[in-house]
Amino acid sequence: MVVDAVNDLNRVALADVGDPEISTRISQYEMAYRMQTSVPELMDITSEPQKVHEMYGTQPGKTSFANNCLLARRLVERGVRFVQLFDQGWDHHGSVFNSLPGKTRQVDKPIAALIRDLREKGLLDETLVIWSAEFGRTPMAQGAVGNGTRKTKAGRDHHKDAYSVWMAGGGCRAGHVHGATDELGHSIARDPVHVHDFNATILHLLGIDHERLTFRYQGRQFRLTDVHGGVVKKILA
Repeated sequence: MVVDAVNDLNRVALADVGDPEISTRISQYEMAYRMQTSVPELMDITSEPQKVHEMYGTQPGKTSFANNCLLARRLVERGVRFVQLFDQGWDHHGSVFNSLPGKTRQVDKPIAALIRDLREKGLLDETLVIWSAEFGRTPMAQGAVGNGTRKTKAGRDHHKDAYSVWMAGGGCRAGHVHGATDELGHSIARDPVHVHDFNATILHLLGIDHERLTFRYQGRQFRLTDVHGGVVKKILA
């Protein structure tokens, strides 16, 4: 089996390098595999009503962000406490004007369906949903601008100084917009939120005091928010 082959390779690397992190990863992957194979019914979305598939835009048997959103709801309603979804194809250094509209169509419908589904099942108030990336995109274009006879291949570069995230459920205030950029969308103009503030707020919504939660690393205690961070109270319900 592929799983056994990967496990054997990991153990060869562990014997060769002796890094305890490899041992930890082996145990994590084994646990993840056991969890998935122990609940085959959970991973089978064909049992969902047709109206649910239409709401999410899911296609059973195919790999898609929509299918993952539906799986997320199925995990949550069965008591899984943390679910993380990944999506790729956002690295638009080129052809952003051609690529982005289709990409947004792929995610908008299932995201809206997930929130609606959680609300209708009475799970949204106790489930915190967060959509974010590690940085934003510049408001100005980069790359080719075209020569008047063909479509531009322009894209947008990495931009860490101002970008948006959204949160739903789990104690967040619905319909609230916090902060603003300048007229160019380049810099923060009002109510900045540092990553430490963001993490402090998430921990607060999970019922954890970010100033008391610590972990030991290299001989001293650390906080997830370092020595900074404050709960953004304006977004709380």
